[in-house]
Amino acid sequence: MKRIASILTFAALSLPLGAQKPPTRPKITGIDHVRVYVTNIDRSREFYSKLMGVRWEEGVCYDKSRPCFAVGWGKNQTIRLEEAPDSEIKNWIAEIAFSTDNVEQMRKYLASRGVQVSKISKYSNSNSNQAYETHFEAHDPEGTPISFIQRFAYTIEHPASTRLQDWPTFTQELNVRILHAGFVVKDLERMKRFYIDLLGFRLYWHGGFKDDGTDWYEIQVPDGDNWIEFMLNIPSPANHKELGVQNHFSLGVTNIKSAFDLLVAHGLKVTDDKPEIGRDGKWSFDIYDPDDTRVEFMEFKPAQKPCCHPYEAAHPTP
Repeated sequence: MKRIASILTFAALSLPLGAQKPPTRPKITGIDHVRVYVTNIDRSREFYSKLMGVRWEEGVCYDKSRPCFAVGWGKNQTIRLEEAPDSEIKNWIAEIAFSTDNVEQMRKYLASRGVQVSKISKYSNSNSNQAYETHFEAHDPEGTPISFIQRFAYTIEHPASTRLQDWPTFTQELNVRILHAGFVVKDLERMKRFYIDLLGFRLYWHGGFKDDGTDWYEIQVPDGDNWIEFMLNIPSPANHKELGVQNHFSLGVTNIKSAFDLLVAHGLKVTDDKPEIGRDGKWSFDIYDPDDTRVEFMEFKPAQKPCCHPYEAAHPTP
């Protein structure tokens, strides 16, 4: 038995002369940013300023063509806006960007497995050649735009001068951060092969409107606690409003009632009369941006047992 094992080990480690070992996957640690299509930049800037408690600040992002807002203090996450193209849009979440510790290695890894990837883009300090972020774009099997980004030794923070009056503590005291992004998926098994088998995502939770159904399938990044949510069983064709409900992103808060009261006090229209516990066992409520894209607020941990299926991974923390 030992002889057989040693032969198998030698065979597994042996490579033909000149052959290179296939690239391995680097870490995927979380969601770096969510980019949202908007039809009116000025109107959406006003909405997201109220949402995040800060004015738009050019210095936050290095791609000046896409206004963005830092999420929380020191979280290195952003919400980015992009003017919608004239063509028909089915998913108004324009991009979900995942953070990695080695963007060049990630690109090699995906390319070696047949995934079409863009060239690597670099944003640097205008006064030096120091790169602040590098990234590349790709698409998942159903065409959802994704990207991978690596940041270098800096922390996003809005200076006090950019914060809205009477809104000094929203993102700081409530510990706001991006928790997840969700989008419509038609072929669950195909998407699982890409995100789980290829990228290493792991099951967080799944459930449905009925206890024996699966309408939401949530998988966490392999090296962090952010997740993506597959929105299943959506009839086609779905109209713009329905797609705005399904294709969404979620902001985590430590206290849902405090977040709800503060947003209402600052004039943001909330779709529910009050927060409620969802089928996942977590307190949450929704608002919609000017283009009907849903922004969900959610507490980090469930308040009660979820329906349908137990959680299978650790919950996020502030």
